[in-house]
Amino acid sequence: MLSKKTKYGLKALSYLAKHNSKEPVLISEISTAENISQKFLESILLTLKKSGILSSKKGKGGGYYLLKKPEEIKISTIIRVLEGPIAMLPCVSLNYYERCDDCVNEELCSLNILMTEVRDSTLKILENKTLADFNCGGTDI
Repeated sequence: MLSKKTKYGLKALSYLAKHNSKEPVLISEISTAENISQKFLESILLTLKKSGILSSKKGKGGGYYLLKKPEEIKISTIIRVLEGPIAMLPCVSLNYYERCDDCVNEELCSLNILMTEVRDSTLKILENKTLADFNCGGTDI
């Protein structure tokens, strides 16, 4: 299950993608439009900025804006930034791999085999969807 942080991050990014310009959007505007606590949203947008998905401008006319075109921002990237690993077990994670302490042989572990299949199926979808795919009418995610 996605955390609220990730859900709200996706909603905020979708809102910015709809504006699809380099013009900054105020946090208060996003917060109101997407019904997200402004304080929580500030934290989320800062994380996305540190990861290189967003940038910001201070002062009059300031706010946040996308650094890339919506069709260049993969949903898998956003989820990894906000949520962490996509894999359900650390032993099948592509980016955050850790061996399980209780596993004798990963290659024969039925749980590892199943979760690798789940990861691959999930990634097949998330790697092929971008922020632009969220912009087909509403902001409801």
